[in-house]
Order: sequence, then structure tokens, then C-alpha cells
Amino acid sequence: MPAGLPGSTPVQNAANPSLGQFVLMSSFSGPKGSPFDKDNTGNASTGALSTGIGYGDNDIINQLGFATPPLAIRSRGFDDDETPGVTNPDGTSRTDSCLVAIGGGRSVIAGGVAGGLSQPSPYTAGFGLLGAGNGGSRDAGAGPAFTGFEMKMVTATGAVANGAAIEAGWVNRSGVAMVATDSAFGSAAAGSVAPS
Repeated sequence: MPAGLPGSTPVQNAANPSLGQFVLMSSFSGPKGSPFDKDNTGNASTGALSTGIGYGDNDIINQLGFATPPLAIRSRGFDDDETPGVTNPDGTSRTDSCLVAIGGGRSVIAGGVAGGLSQPSPYTAGFGLLGAGNGGSRDAGAGPAFTGFEMKMVTATGAVANGAAIEAGWVNRSGVAMVATDSAFGSAAAGSVAPS
């Protein structure tokens, strides 16, 4: 997709956009300079995902009608402290990128090019889903291998404005203010590692 984020204007579509609606992207092809980014001008990002897949940072989960925030989160099909692309359904962390892409999104040819077989070789670092928008940049780091900002389901303990920390290290990019016991996918304050 072009570097611009949904709802942003052409002026806001700089090489590292942060304005516009929050969207998800693959760490393999979303940030500029990621493994599958084929744009040589630095102005395109091919890895944006539809927010219709069930993940997004535009939705606040509140505790209303539930005994605890984790139960409210579970009622929406997610888990507290879930990191998209990293957290297995049983709550443990995945050690490779097989939740993100079939075969982990990468293959190698074993036995040389001539007559060799292609075998899955999943990424083992930097493979979580990333997000950008509502003030969160598409790219992190200095490149040439740009990285991005992962997400995690976190719960507010008090009032949290858009752009402020929900929990230590996780920022509210929902576009709305949160109150105590509200939960959302927070955007990491620190950039992810490069996929490898």
C-alpha cells in the first residue's frame, strides 16, 4: 500500500507516516526496508493488513458486565497480554513466525539451487504483527532494515489519553481516551527487532 495511512492527507504521507487511522501490517513487508519491501524510493509499504481480520487498535474493550477486564477481553475473542502473531492460543509465546504466515513466511533451498528442495525456514525474531497510525509511526530505527511497533492487549489502571501509555511500554493508539479497566491493543513504545 502507499505510505499514507487511511484518512491521512497527501501532505501527511511522508516517508514515515503516523497520521491517519491505525492499521496493522506485517513485519516482513510493512515498514520501509523490511525483507519484502520492494519499493526503492522509500515511499511505499506493501504489508498493511485489513483491520477486518479481528485485530485492530481502534476498539476499546470495557469491563461493563464482566467481573474482570480479562473476562471482558476473552468475551471479545482475545486474551489479556496477547501479542498478535506471537501468542499461541494456549497463551504461550511462539518462537517462530508460523502464526503470521504459512511456513513462517520464508523458505530456503536445501542442497543447492540445482535439484534442491525448498524448505520452510521461519523467522525466529521480529515477526510479530505491527501497527501504525493515530500518532504511531510506520517505521522505527535508522534503517536500512527499518522495523516497526508491535502490539499487545493491555488494560488501563486510570485515565489514558490517545498517545499516552496504557501500561509501561504500551501506548494508546485507539484514537479515543480510555478509563480505568478499559483494554485495547497498545502499540509498543520501543521499536521491534528486524525480522531474522
